[in-house]
Amino acid sequence: MKDSFDRFDLDRMRNDPDNYIWGIFYFNPRDDRTILPKRNKLLGWTLNFAKTETYLFLILIFALGWLVSKI
Repeated sequence: MKDSFDRFDLDRMRNDPDNYIWGIFYFNPRDDRTILPKRNKLLGWTLNFAKTETYLFLILIFALGWLVSKI
């Protein structure tokens, strides 16, 4: 069963330094979001590296970049 979190809990998890590897890679298996705002929302978005979808997304981005460079 998945946890359901309200906006406050999601913001608290996003801002918790314990959910970051080396201070830059967000890694939280309890957070269902794959793409979420960075700690400072003005700086854009980050990926949740605890989710398989993140790695599939990165592979897709690199594959598209490689494909475009070959055209």
